[in-house]
Amino acid sequence: MVRTLPIVSPILKNMFDKRLFMMDGFGEEGNVIPVFSMNDDELKFDDEYKLTMPILALKNTVLFPGVVIPITVGRDKSIRALQKAEKGDKFLGVLTQKDVESEDPTPDGLHKTGTIARIMKILRMPDGSTTAILQGRKRFRAGEFVHNNRMLEAEVHVIQDKTPVKNLEFNAIISTIRDYARQIIELSPNIPTEANLMLQNIKNDTFLLNFIASNMNLDVSKKQEILETDDPLAKATLVMTAMNSELQLLQIKDEIETKVRGDLEKQQKEYFLNQQLKTIQEELGGNPQEEELNRLQQLADMKDWPEEAEAAFEREITKARRINPQIAEYSVTLNYLELMLELPWNEVSKDNFILKKVRSVLDKDHFGLEDVKKRIIEHLAVLKLKGDMKAPILCLVGPPGVGKTSLGKSIATALGRQFIRMSLGGLHDESEIRGHRRTYIGAMPGRIIQSIKKAKTSNPVFILDEIDKLGKDFRGDPSSALLEVLDPEQNTSFHDNYLDLDYDLSKVLFIATANSLSTIQPALLDRMEIIEISGYSVEEKIEIAKRHLVQKQLTEHGLKTKDATLSGQMLQYIIQNYTRESGVRSLDRQLAGVLRSVAKKVAMEEEYSPSLTENDIKEALGPIRFDTDQYVKVDIPGVAVGLAWTSVGGDILFIEASKSKGKGKLSLTGNLGDVMKESATTAISYIRAHAQEFGLDAEIFEQLDLHIHVPEGAIPKDGPSAGITMLTAILSCLKEKKVKPGLAMTGEITLRGKVLPVGGIREKVLAARRAGMKEVLLCEDNKRHVEQIPAAYVKGLSFTYVRNMSEVVAHSLAIQKN
Repeated sequence: MVRTLPIVSPILKNMFDKRLFMMDGFGEEGNVIPVFSMNDDELKFDDEYKLTMPILALKNTVLFPGVVIPITVGRDKSIRALQKAEKGDKFLGVLTQKDVESEDPTPDGLHKTGTIARIMKILRMPDGSTTAILQGRKRFRAGEFVHNNRMLEAEVHVIQDKTPVKNLEFNAIISTIRDYARQIIELSPNIPTEANLMLQNIKNDTFLLNFIASNMNLDVSKKQEILETDDPLAKATLVMTAMNSELQLLQIKDEIETKVRGDLEKQQKEYFLNQQLKTIQEELGGNPQEEELNRLQQLADMKDWPEEAEAAFEREITKARRINPQIAEYSVTLNYLELMLELPWNEVSKDNFILKKVRSVLDKDHFGLEDVKKRIIEHLAVLKLKGDMKAPILCLVGPPGVGKTSLGKSIATALGRQFIRMSLGGLHDESEIRGHRRTYIGAMPGRIIQSIKKAKTSNPVFILDEIDKLGKDFRGDPSSALLEVLDPEQNTSFHDNYLDLDYDLSKVLFIATANSLSTIQPALLDRMEIIEISGYSVEEKIEIAKRHLVQKQLTEHGLKTKDATLSGQMLQYIIQNYTRESGVRSLDRQLAGVLRSVAKKVAMEEEYSPSLTENDIKEALGPIRFDTDQYVKVDIPGVAVGLAWTSVGGDILFIEASKSKGKGKLSLTGNLGDVMKESATTAISYIRAHAQEFGLDAEIFEQLDLHIHVPEGAIPKDGPSAGITMLTAILSCLKEKKVKPGLAMTGEITLRGKVLPVGGIREKVLAARRAGMKEVLLCEDNKRHVEQIPAAYVKGLSFTYVRNMSEVVAHSLAIQKN
C-alpha cells in the first residue's frame, strides 16, 4: 500500500526550515503535504535514466515534476521496488492507479503517463511502516512492462517538457493563476500566510503550474489529465479553470460565514439594545408590550364570556407577560388573545318578532318559495312564545338560479340578524372547517370561527353554499367535520383546533344549499331538514322579472324606467323562445342583452320606441333559440315524448324506436344508464307477452331487430320514469301508429303491466308546459303531487291518470286490447 502522509519527522521539518514550502493536499489518511524546492537551479534535472525502472503505484494522488512528497509504502511489491531503486541509482517510476480500491494493480490498471522520482530519504517508522521522501524529476510514458511477479518494472520513455511560448495569452493566464492563488490563500484558513511570499519567488512558469496542480483540491483523474497535457498553454488553461472553481467555492463559503457571523452579531446587538430599552422604559414608566397586554386585560374584564374561556385567557396572558417580545411565540400568543376577545361568545342580536313584517320582507325579496317562508315564520313563532330554542338546520335543495342563496340574505334581513355566506364548493381540507393547531407556523382558526368573529354576534344567519360539492382527499373529509357543526345536539360545544375551546353554535341559523342530494354524505343529510325548491313556472318568472330583474338591469345599464318598457307578453316571449331553465339566471342575462341594445340607442341618440316589441327583442338577442313546435308536432310512428328530472330542473325527453329485418336483436343508444336499459327490456318483454292482445304476430320478434334511441347522446340518462314512454314508442313503431300529438308522459312499468309513481312531478309538469305540451299522462298515485301545484301554473294542461299499460296504450295510440 502506498499513501501520502503529513510531515511527521524531524527531517521533513528541517526541509521546511530550509525554505521548503508545504500546502494541504490529498491523502488516504490525514492531509498530503507536497513540498517543493525554491531554488530554480534544482529544477534543471539532467539525470541519466535506465531504460527499465521499478514502478511504484500511487493510490490517491499524482506526483508532479519538481514536487517533493512523503509517502508510506505498505504493499510488498512497492517495498521491493523501493528497495531495488535505493540500492541502485535511486530512481523509480511513479504511476497513479485507475482504481484506488485495487490492492494489487496490474499494468492495465495504471495510467501510462507518470513521473520519474528520486528517492531523497527512506524512514523506518515506529509502527513498522516505511515512509519515503520522493522528488518528482521528469515526466515519462510507460512502455512494455517486464514480467516480474515480485514487483512492477517497465520501460521508461522520458517526455521532454515544451518550453512555454511567452506570448500575451500565456502571460495573461499565468498572471490570472497567480491572482487566483493569492485570493485562495487569503480565503483558506489552513494555508499559512507565508505562502504568498513563496509563490512570488517561483519564477519558473512550468514549475508554478506543477506546484499549484499538486496542491489543488482536485480529483485524481483531473490531476492526471493536467500531468498528461504536453502543451503549456493547454495545461495553464486547465489549471486556471480548476482554480476558478475552487475560488468560487471558497468565496461562497466565505459569504455564508460572513452572513452567519453578521446575523449572530446583529442578534446579540438587538438583544443588548432591547435590554437597554427595557431598562430605560422601566425608568420612564412606559413599556409598549406591557401597555398592549394591559389593554387586552381591560377588554377581558368587560367581556361577557364563559368561565372556561375566561380561565384560558388568564392563562395565556400570564404566559405572554413572561415571554420575550422578540421571539415568534409572543406574536402567536398575542394573536390568540385578540381572537378570544373578538369572538362574540354570549353576544346575540335581537330578533324581529313582528311576524307579519317578517313575512312582508320575505315576500318583497322573493316571489313564491312558500315552503321556506312558512318554515321560517314557524320557527320565529315558537321562538317568540318559548323565548329560547335551538335553531333548525335547513337545507334548500333545488336547481340553479331559483334563489336559494339570496333567500338566506333575505331571511337575515327579515330577522334582523347578521348574514354570513361560506362557499363549500371544491373545499377539500378539513382544517378549513376545524382550523389548524397553533403548533404550526401560520396557523389560523377555521372558517366557521372566522366568520362568527366577523359577524360579531353568536346568532347570525349562516349560509353553507353548495354543500353537495364538498371534496375529499388526503387532507381530510370536510363533510365529516361538518357533522359536528350541523348537529343541534353537538354544536353547543363546537371545538376549533386553533381556539382549542368549545364554542356554542346552537344559536346560529344554518341554511345549507344544494342542487342534488345524491352527493351529500348520508350522515350529514340526516342532520338537516330538507326543503325542496322546485323550478319556477312561466307566470312566476314573469312576475319575478317585473318585480326584480327588469329594474335591476335598468339600474345596471344606466337607464330610467321611461327609457324601456317590457310588457308581460314580451317577457313571456323572451322566456319561451330564449330560455330553457328552472331558475331565472338565463332570463336575467337575456334581459341584460335587450337593455344593452336600448342603452346603445340612447347613448347614440337614435330614435326608438320605449315599448319594446318582438322585432326589438329579435334585433337584440338574435333569432329564436328554442322552438316548442318540435315537441308538439310528432308526426311519425315510433316517437314518444317523455318527461325527465335533472339537477337543473325538469326537461323534455324524446324516445325514438325503429325496426328493421333481423333476428330479434335489441339495440339501445343515447348514453343510457342501467335502470333505463332495464326499462326498455321490461317494455319489450311485456309487449311480447301480450302480442296477441295488441294484434301483433308473435313471430315478428324473431324476424325484426329493434333499435331504441334517446337523443342528446352526450348527456348521461338514467332512471325508471321513462318506462311507459319506451313501451309507447316501441308499440307505436311495431303497429306503425302515431302517438297522440301534444302528449307527454312519465311513469315506471312492471312486467305485469302496472304503472308506478315517480318523483319530480312539479318540475316535469312545468317542463311540459314550457315546451307547449297539451296533455300529461302519469300514474294515478301522482295525482296528489299535481294537486299541490297552483292551478295558474298548469293552466292549459290536461292530466290523464292511469294504473296499467292497457290504459296508456289506449289513450296514447288508441289501441284497445283484444
